[in-house]
Amino acid sequence: MGKRPLFRVTSLTLLLAGLVLLVYFSWEKKLSPVERGRHLTSVFGCQGCHTPTVPGPSALPVPDPTRLMSGHPEGVPYPTTPLTAVRDQYDLRPAGPLLTAWPGPWGVSFSANLTPDKETGIGDWTEENFIRTIRTGRHEGRPTGREILPPMPWRNLNHPTVGLPDSALKDIWVYLRALPPVRNQVPPPLPPERSS
Repeated sequence: MGKRPLFRVTSLTLLLAGLVLLVYFSWEKKLSPVERGRHLTSVFGCQGCHTPTVPGPSALPVPDPTRLMSGHPEGVPYPTTPLTAVRDQYDLRPAGPLLTAWPGPWGVSFSANLTPDKETGIGDWTEENFIRTIRTGRHEGRPTGREILPPMPWRNLNHPTVGLPDSALKDIWVYLRALPPVRNQVPPPLPPERSS
């Protein structure tokens, strides 16, 4: 008898969750591919790493709307965290106030410029390059491309149950192509011996 109310609550919770998902997916289908891509980059936190921040009204950092998805700003110095303070690859601590440089056992990685700038962003990439990059964890999706470093969660995006299907990656691609190009040469990753 004590378990019966829990069963009702659980059933009601599952029913409500199913209804919320049904409404969400029907709402999402009404969005254009650009709007879906913008939504997905927001939900999955892409903008949080790939967009530099500026001080907001309450002095907390907010995304810089003039540099959406443009990566770590060119020429901006970054403070480094001693690698002895970083225990493993999951101990992510952004280096600096812009939240676009990340030290770890791999060295220092910088958030990439994902705008359609042809010289410094992904303007010369194809949709296939983009999807292969996410699927393989290699720059431009090439087998010889450099490894995509943390905190980029490319493995999570490929997870069989919670990862993104190609259709979602295509919507993200359409959104990225619709952004204004920002000329911003992101520095290459630094190996551990140069970052301490």
